[in-house]
Amino acid sequence: MPVNVIDQSVPTRPATPSAAAIHDLPGGAAAGRSLAVLRILLGGILLWAFADKVFGLGFATPTAKGWLAGGSPTAGYLGSLKGSLAGAFQPLAGNPAVDAAFMLGLLLVGAALVLGVALRAAAVGGTALMFLMWLTALPIKTNPVMDEHIIYAAAMIALAATGAGRVWGFGRRWTERLAAAPTAMRAALT
Repeated sequence: MPVNVIDQSVPTRPATPSAAAIHDLPGGAAAGRSLAVLRILLGGILLWAFADKVFGLGFATPTAKGWLAGGSPTAGYLGSLKGSLAGAFQPLAGNPAVDAAFMLGLLLVGAALVLGVALRAAAVGGTALMFLMWLTALPIKTNPVMDEHIIYAAAMIALAATGAGRVWGFGRRWTERLAAAPTAMRAALT
């Protein structure tokens, strides 16, 4: 009868690449905490934009133009575009389906980042959202290619790749809960 022997001197790696990725970074725990701060701040930016557009808090969205007051979260911005792709995006301004998709994107990506869950899905959705917003800004006046949308997208990808939800977030519990899920779902939502 064969005996299974586990060599305790050989370090083992978790089944998913991102599960221990933060601790493998130079800086270890400090790097993990830094990425957690970045994750929470970036999620906060998206959730703030969501709240301001829903309630018309008077910052980027006047109270009378809040979504709950009957305003459109996309009409003001998309309707006033002047860039090279304005003709493609202006007809979408004020469309209820576009409004709902935009607001749902802000809410889901922002919440996932703040909570540290579903970071792969958040990175995909957030990168798509940022790419579309980057396209609306073309041509960029201060830099021919780069603006904050590209930086935000790159940050979301880095956060997902490093498993940043495991520090100061629910990423570890989220991954444990998804252990019984089908492989494709588990891969997309971890």
